[in-house]
Amino acid sequence: MTSTSASGLARFNTLEESAARAELHEACASTAWARQLLATRPFTTPEDLYAASDAAMAGLSAEDLAEAMAGHPPIGRPQPGDPTSSREQAGMASAADELKAEMLQLNLAYQEKFGHVFLICATGRTGEQLRDAALERLGNSPEQEREIVRTELGKINRIRLSRLVEQDAQA
Repeated sequence: MTSTSASGLARFNTLEESAARAELHEACASTAWARQLLATRPFTTPEDLYAASDAAMAGLSAEDLAEAMAGHPPIGRPQPGDPTSSREQAGMASAADELKAEMLQLNLAYQEKFGHVFLICATGRTGEQLRDAALERLGNSPEQEREIVRTELGKINRIRLSRLVEQDAQA
């Protein structure tokens, strides 16, 4: 653990509960997930925080997963003024207009089939990789897709928690 992440984790550990809940909500919109992480504070290392996040994610109900997914914009359409979703979806920002239009159609088909936004850890992926993943996942059953979404949310949460700890340290 770097001294930067250690000081950032110490800051997070000592936040008042409402402030810590607000910061966790920025990472994941699931109330149950945040509640479980708050209940396990303080964390000794960032890895302990990530393990607690994974455990909380594994225990989320279908309703909790739906709440978490509601906090994510469609791929290729980050929330205006939201630097997190814009950064995470950077691979689509530079995509050709044709690919963006194709992704919009895939998002709509996915949402029609599964009843929720196509969710994937988009960090570091190109527009083509995101499109290919959407095409592949459209063939899944709802049960398969729910577990894939759980895994993808876990990846996103780890990235966001890592930024939270590092950002806290530099504040």
